[in-house]
Amino acid sequence: MPLSELIDLRKSLHRQPEVAFEEHQTAERILEFFQALNPDHIITQLGGTGLAFIFKGEKPGKRLLFRCELDALPIEDLKKSPYQSQILGKGHLCGHDGHMTIICGLGEKLAANRPESGEVILLFQPAEETGDGAKAILADPRFKQISPDFAFALHNLPGYPMHQIVMRKGTFAAGSTGMTISLTGKTSHSAHPEAGINPAKALAELIQELPRLAKQSKGFALLTLIHAELGSLAFGTSAGKGSLSMTLRAFDQQDLDGLIEKVKEKALAVANSESLKVDFGFVEQFAVSVNDPTLYNIVEKVAQNLGLSLTEKQEPFRWSEDFGLFSQACPAFLFGLGAGEDCPQLHEGTYDFPDELIETGVRIFEGIVRKVNG
Repeated sequence: MPLSELIDLRKSLHRQPEVAFEEHQTAERILEFFQALNPDHIITQLGGTGLAFIFKGEKPGKRLLFRCELDALPIEDLKKSPYQSQILGKGHLCGHDGHMTIICGLGEKLAANRPESGEVILLFQPAEETGDGAKAILADPRFKQISPDFAFALHNLPGYPMHQIVMRKGTFAAGSTGMTISLTGKTSHSAHPEAGINPAKALAELIQELPRLAKQSKGFALLTLIHAELGSLAFGTSAGKGSLSMTLRAFDQQDLDGLIEKVKEKALAVANSESLKVDFGFVEQFAVSVNDPTLYNIVEKVAQNLGLSLTEKQEPFRWSEDFGLFSQACPAFLFGLGAGEDCPQLHEGTYDFPDELIETGVRIFEGIVRKVNG
């Protein structure tokens, strides 16, 4: 397929975005594309709407996994174009349409020229944006059929020169989790607050104290308060319920897990002192994305052979990526692909994946395959 047709594919995906675990039409479009390539094996509905396409070499060798994401964001696409999102309130504003197209282009290369050895798994993962997709993929019993020796992924990065490869050994992107503390006391008439148990004092103390806990971590850790709620707008009632929501993030998984435990301990202590019941809820849990140093050398060599500009990121990115869970399952490598210094930032309403990156992404992924498996 000429590059122009891959660009048309990207635009068709952009036009019909689907959010986490709703990517049915997107998956059908990808399946239709790959059926014409005759992969050696196809797995559908992996971890929900996920897909895996397997291309085998003639000789034994390493099993390589290349992952992209199926899902879009629940954010309005504001950029006017002939391929603007047709789904109200949803848009491919993180570039997953481009990532999918790159993996489709890699599939074409493998169909025309299988690797000499080993296997290549092309994985289309659902629900990256919520942090639930990788977990669902790894929990699917069929994942054992394709359990990789190495896993690779890329992410386009606005703010970096077009086509530049952004590398890092060790932690590439932070782990994070959304956490909610729910406090339950007892309502009473607002004329007699002493007859109830109002969580207001506990909530105020937690708002003051919890952000300080992150400073106790050895490495980078951050606790960001995002929402607080107390009772309801009923002036005759003293509140009996309250909640506090926050995002916790760290560059080290142990630091993240330790911060979660510190928050729990503090919340329990404050709740007990106020005779409140406390519950904890977690959403959008992302593992730390850790890059294997051996794979760093492979990606670096391939990029150099292709004449691509390389830059070393001094500190990990503070944002999180669901690929982090794969780095706990096998040696893995996530790298950035510069999307232009003037490109709108990810998750902005005017963001649009640069089509110039498609060929670059295909070339570097194919280079990795040939470097490892010939």
